[in-house]
Amino acid sequence: MAFPLPWTCVLVGCFSASLAGAYNFSDLYPPLWEKSPGQLSDYRVENGKYLIDPWIYSERLGMYKILVNKTASYFENIVASNEQNIFWGLPLQHGWQYRTGRLADPRGRKGCGYESGDHLCISVDSWWADMNYFLSALPFLAAVDSGIMGISSDQVMLLPPPKDQTNFCLNVSSCQSSFPEIMSKWNAFYQHLQDPSSSFEDLLKYFWAAHVSTLEYASKIFEDRLEYYSKPEANFGRNWVVAVKYLAAALFPTTLVRTYEFQKGLPPRMLVNGDRAPFIHDFTDFQNMVLLVLSFLGRVDNSPGNSLDQQTTMLTETIPEQNDSPFLHVENDGLIRQLLYVSSKSYNLRIAFLWCNLTTCRGEHLVLVATTCGNYGMRS
Repeated sequence: MAFPLPWTCVLVGCFSASLAGAYNFSDLYPPLWEKSPGQLSDYRVENGKYLIDPWIYSERLGMYKILVNKTASYFENIVASNEQNIFWGLPLQHGWQYRTGRLADPRGRKGCGYESGDHLCISVDSWWADMNYFLSALPFLAAVDSGIMGISSDQVMLLPPPKDQTNFCLNVSSCQSSFPEIMSKWNAFYQHLQDPSSSFEDLLKYFWAAHVSTLEYASKIFEDRLEYYSKPEANFGRNWVVAVKYLAAALFPTTLVRTYEFQKGLPPRMLVNGDRAPFIHDFTDFQNMVLLVLSFLGRVDNSPGNSLDQQTTMLTETIPEQNDSPFLHVENDGLIRQLLYVSSKSYNLRIAFLWCNLTTCRGEHLVLVATTCGNYGMRS
């Protein structure tokens, strides 16, 4: 049995879980979802404009909630229920950032984002928060511009952060002038969302194109923010940007259930010096595995000839289901040996690695293919 490339299992050796079980959807929502604004009228209004403070967790979360609500009818026409709305990935990711302390001031000043201070505060010094700003403000304001919100494009204003205001756009017109290419991609997505002939796969393509464009641009602006973090956390942030490109290439469906299960593999806290996957004692085997694979992808992306943008083809391999060994072939590389150690312990995974030495590969293919996902995957 082999997996074709588009499955997310290619990224992490069964990142996503089997979806056979029943869910109480409200249990999957991000923190404070029910208490966050659900319509524009829940925000303050001044001079005919809705004022939103995206540096307060619940107010930024409300922007996502409104997006999910306002796009519900379009997705229900395609996939029958709003749980299949691909906008769910954004608020769930934002909720994970909040829950794990990644929106707080990374230098611990002024109590922003901490339980001992203002726990709803989002710090402008947080790399995660600044990256997420672009993935909240731009899709939200592009939705306003597209007409989905039912208001004119000049009726929403986002409040600026306490510093570095020039890095952020605050309304439709300033986002269009500052980031025209990104806004154009989000507008293209909304155009296709409103087109009755668009398929779910069409929407995923345009959604991920806008998402990746947004993330890549923001990562260039806020690279210096990573200096505030431990080396393991900074590397994880960089590797996460790389991993998103793989998710985009796979057209991973960022629906409610799949994103919720996907995030079970993400670090449950900030990484600190001394954390080294797969030996982080307070992480699950699955979380250790995911972190290690992200590190692996980061190495691939930083090596000549091996970035995702330079790869035009990826291979798949087949492992018989009864094969005693989970690996077809492993070269003598420390990182791969560690992956073997983790995957042989957890979730009954069978994973095939074709490994070429990154110093001599020179454009040949490096492949990570999950072939049996056990309890944590989707079978083809």
